[in-house]
Amino acid sequence: MERNNLFPIFLKLDSLETLIVGGGHVGLEKLNAILKNSPMAKISLVARTIHESIKSVAAQNENVKLFERNFKLWDLWNKDLLILATNNRNLHETIRKFARSRRLLINVADTPDLCDFYLGSVVTKGNLKIGVSTNGKSPTISKRIREYLEDALPEETNELLDNMSKIRDQIKGDFNHKVKVLNEVTSSWLKMEKVS
Repeated sequence: MERNNLFPIFLKLDSLETLIVGGGHVGLEKLNAILKNSPMAKISLVARTIHESIKSVAAQNENVKLFERNFKLWDLWNKDLLILATNNRNLHETIRKFARSRRLLINVADTPDLCDFYLGSVVTKGNLKIGVSTNGKSPTISKRIREYLEDALPEETNELLDNMSKIRDQIKGDFNHKVKVLNEVTSSWLKMEKVS
């Protein structure tokens, strides 16, 4: 049976350098997705022409640097992540080849076969963040699942997380004991949720 073998991680983009190549609608979509999840992300965006909407976003965020010119190889220097967001597959393949030699992680918009990672749908309720991936097969399904989870999770989710953190800090004993106590607490909470 086919399965999703991606390894999910959450990146601290405020301590990494991200490069986006592409200044149109897709570049704007990727820029907004990053900033929505990581408002302090450090992003450089390079494109021959940069849409006014991107300039507007950059004007409101000092960590977004725009370079309105053709991509240059040195744009890859000192970068950790690369997002290619133009409509030119040949350009993407060329840039990807150089980026791979620099060991960068690469996302190529709407081209799963060229990606090292995907930007999935994300559900955020305070400190809780859930990533949804369809292995690049259907962003629409991923979006629908995100919408469902956003509706299903109570607004009090962050309060619950804060309370669990306080409980965890008060528990004495080794790691295994703490896990056992926290499992008992969350188990009883889930039973109460089913009743109400």
